[in-house]
Amino acid sequence: MLFATAKFLAFFAVAFAVYWLIGRHRRRLVWLTAASAFFYACWKWEFLFLILASTSVDYLVALKLVKTRGPRARQALVALSVSINLGILAYFKYSAFLLDSATDVAHWLGWSVPAHAVKPFLPLGISFYTFEAISYVVDVYRGKTRPVRNPLDYAVYIMFFPHLVAGPIVRPNEFLPQLARPKRFDWPRFQAGVQLFLIGLFKKAVIADQLALVVDPVFKTPGDYNSAALWLAVLGYAVQIYCDFSGYTDMALGLAHTLGFKLPNNFNAPYLASSPADFWRRWHISLSRWLRDYLYIPLGGNRLGSARTMVNLFITMLLGGLWHGANWTFVVWGAYHGMLLAVQRLVPKSWDHPALRPATTLLTFLLVCVGWVFFRAQTLGEAGTILRGLAVPTRGLTLAGDGALLVVVCVLATLIGQALGQMKGSPRMLFRMPAPVAGIAMAAALTLALILTPGDGKAFIYFQF
Repeated sequence: MLFATAKFLAFFAVAFAVYWLIGRHRRRLVWLTAASAFFYACWKWEFLFLILASTSVDYLVALKLVKTRGPRARQALVALSVSINLGILAYFKYSAFLLDSATDVAHWLGWSVPAHAVKPFLPLGISFYTFEAISYVVDVYRGKTRPVRNPLDYAVYIMFFPHLVAGPIVRPNEFLPQLARPKRFDWPRFQAGVQLFLIGLFKKAVIADQLALVVDPVFKTPGDYNSAALWLAVLGYAVQIYCDFSGYTDMALGLAHTLGFKLPNNFNAPYLASSPADFWRRWHISLSRWLRDYLYIPLGGNRLGSARTMVNLFITMLLGGLWHGANWTFVVWGAYHGMLLAVQRLVPKSWDHPALRPATTLLTFLLVCVGWVFFRAQTLGEAGTILRGLAVPTRGLTLAGDGALLVVVCVLATLIGQALGQMKGSPRMLFRMPAPVAGIAMAAALTLALILTPGDGKAFIYFQF
């Protein structure tokens, strides 16, 4: 079920009403777990058993860690849990990619290797809930989180449907303490949640899905278009993926608020970042924090000298790129951002000088947009075609209809919206509008979304990860 569909709204109406009609807190959690399981089963019910199997191991390992004193035994338990989680992720997400790559290498060497017939099938949200499970076990091992005794609490932590399939990646110490507090319905919080949901729905249906109609044809056959169309398509995709993913996040946070829960924010005006490092402090914040705390710092972080720091940054971003998808384009995208972070370490004063802030902000935005070419292209060859068209004036087709105007308006609106969002007090003003103004704004957002949303809904980009 996609958030922007009548089917989901009907599901949520029932889940929400029953949740608040149940008087006892623990029974509410039982209902929430059941509703989340049903939500996930609507895609493919068989993979519920996969979640139950993998998370059961993590739940038992965490309990065992508390009773185990020997350092090596504790490390072995963590290794067991992490290996199972990453093994399952690797099997479903990367097995076909690895077989394809091995076959290509064999053919390049002149060996006769039969092509395989493995077709990847990615369980929805596996990348997100795998990272949450790993963070739980590792945090218990580090003593940052106490293991939950009741399996119901752990089930809600992993399967809470607003963030189940595309994040944000929730830390155990951010969510588990909320399960211990009984919830009381709060009208202002409910209203704020509805507003957040409608903001996200507007971003998704009115901006991202409409830009997709312009951007997708260009990325499908980039060699047919001229340089101006390629530049507009790249800029349009930058806004599309932001509004698509941040729109999902807004909806997820809004849904959680209506149920009395708080999820971490995942975006903070990323296209106003003044450097590559600043961009990753603002974009997909929950993933950036996860990579920093569970990969970059264990690799040594910046404690082992400049050269090792740049290597650690490069490895972290390389694996972060691979996390997004089993394709060489994602590997190159991760390596590209790793290179940008490493270069920034070499010239920190140039990037951070206040007088150069407008120039470095524009440069960072353009560098991020170039990176999106690898992220969006299906093959490295297509990415190369687009990059050549961006760098060298090329003749070809232009954007159809009012496509160019749509891209320009959406880019400007997004940048202006992010700038306004950075003004002091603007978030409070948004959620403290007079009731008539708020009602009109919400009605307008909902009307536009209903008019422009495709009949069967359009999947969020990050659902494929």
